[in-house]
Amino acid sequence: MNLLRTRIHHLIEQLEDEDLQSTWDVVHNLHCDFYMLKAIEQVKRSQQPWDILTQEEAIRLLMFF
Repeated sequence: MNLLRTRIHHLIEQLEDEDLQSTWDVVHNLHCDFYMLKAIEQVKRSQQPWDILTQEEAIRLLMFF
């Protein structure tokens, strides 16, 4: 793991200052996508056939959040 950290730091140091924000945006989006995929996979593993909501039930539930 330390080798990967070192390589990432080296890559960051090679970036121009004006490229840092766009690079951060891409990395942040990938991080969020990965986080959501892990959450979806976890739900799929624990989901039961009777856990499915209708569209109306889902909308009602979302109103409470």
